[in-house]
Amino acid sequence: MSGLRRRAAGAAGGVVIDRLVGEPPSRGHPVAAFGHTMQALEAGLYRDRRWAGVVHAAAGLALGAGSGALVGSTAIATAVAVAGRALAGAAGPVAAALDGDDLVLARSLLPSLVGRDPTGLDGAEISRATVESVAENTVDAVVGPALWAAVGGAPGALGYRAVNTMDAMVGHRSDRYRRYGWASARLDDAAAWVPARATAVLVAVVRPRRAAAVWTAVRRQAPAHPSPNAGVAEAAFAAALGLSLGGTNRYGDRFERRPTLGAGPAPGPGDIGRSVRLSLDVGAALVASLAGAAVVPSLVARR
Repeated sequence: MSGLRRRAAGAAGGVVIDRLVGEPPSRGHPVAAFGHTMQALEAGLYRDRRWAGVVHAAAGLALGAGSGALVGSTAIATAVAVAGRALAGAAGPVAAALDGDDLVLARSLLPSLVGRDPTGLDGAEISRATVESVAENTVDAVVGPALWAAVGGAPGALGYRAVNTMDAMVGHRSDRYRRYGWASARLDDAAAWVPARATAVLVAVVRPRRAAAVWTAVRRQAPAHPSPNAGVAEAAFAAALGLSLGGTNRYGDRFERRPTLGAGPAPGPGDIGRSVRLSLDVGAALVASLAGAAVVPSLVARR
């Protein structure tokens, strides 16, 4: 088996492991250890300058990819980098809290999924935030690490997870990170560009009756989103689910207006479960695609 087919098989196996077992405990999770390391680096390196952020991003990428090289196994590294089961596990309780009319609980659970301020959000806004997070994190926590594992093996999987983690830590727009987080944010945009569009294709594959609507939303509506990748994923999910996403998001004292994506009603609590099922179906289609890439060429060669 060639290196590419072997990596594809390992990436598929890692996604399956995550689906069956889930992530390691948070206390000993390698990504948590990476986060602590990067916080320590930031404490000594931070300057309100782009060059400092470039050093931060380069060091984090090297640490992630180097850790992958030490792990060696593409399947194990992918299982660590992928978080599809955790994503579903975080979204489900939010839906349950909304179904029970417990807005206080739903708001308290929301920060595990999104960075926006949950204070004062009603059930409709919490539902929208959760569906949008499931869409975006299907790229970041499932398709992205698996595709990078297929391309670069274990270093690719953990290198991508490092990039995504750095973006979550310092890549957001705030006074502190506007310059320092610039490199991490741009690196994440570049790393997720292909996975976001692959996610949209997989969404259309698993919801074929909505494929035309997915194509239209991604092509016409996604470019208006401030993120070149989140907009693609959210547009694809909105169209596949027959919903409209977008609106005003609050991040501390800052408000951002997001464009309307899709066409249909705003999400309700019941749509959270539908978005999770769509995400899981995308993961299953991804596994089938990677496994096919690993196996089919060998079967053809034997004929």
